[in-house]
Amino acid sequence: MKASVMLNAAATPASPALVLRPWDAEDVAAVVAAYRDPVLRRWTSSRVENEVEGLRWVRAQQRGWATGTRFSFAVLEAHPRPAFRQVLGNMVLRDVAPGKSSAEVGYWTAAHARGRGVAAGALEAVTQWAFDTFGADGLERLELLHEVDNTASCRVAQKSRYELDVVLPAAPPTYPLDGHLHVRARA
Repeated sequence: MKASVMLNAAATPASPALVLRPWDAEDVAAVVAAYRDPVLRRWTSSRVENEVEGLRWVRAQQRGWATGTRFSFAVLEAHPRPAFRQVLGNMVLRDVAPGKSSAEVGYWTAAHARGRGVAAGALEAVTQWAFDTFGADGLERLELLHEVDNTASCRVAQKSRYELDVVLPAAPPTYPLDGHLHVRARA
């Protein structure tokens, strides 16, 4: 899979127009800034404290594209001049393999972009891309997991037509609370 994929999500009454593209080294400062947010840190297992760790994080996303195992997109607001596009979040498709019927989606949204429909718009774009790109290889369903008290992620899942499938038991220390597993099947 080439890392030159670019996705677009049209503006809706609930979300801005978006551009999704693979992460690059120019995004390191935006990643570091996003990870300074305590709300983001509450929901992610990654830690990015400085530019060195930010570059390591971006390189890990690029390796995922190179190996075809993890497709992570920088989510940006569409702007006629690309130099003025600001990073709004991250969207990832992982655990994709030929013949495997399911994969997982995940995301985070930068503090300055929350409440604007960014996560739902980006999730819809990646969902369609995943089924279009990997459906012929057997991809039939996408899974979205979050802790039960992450109500914002639950709303994003519902807006994006990911149905609650099951409540998963806690698995401390990594997952100290029960989790929700939302599923969307290929149409």
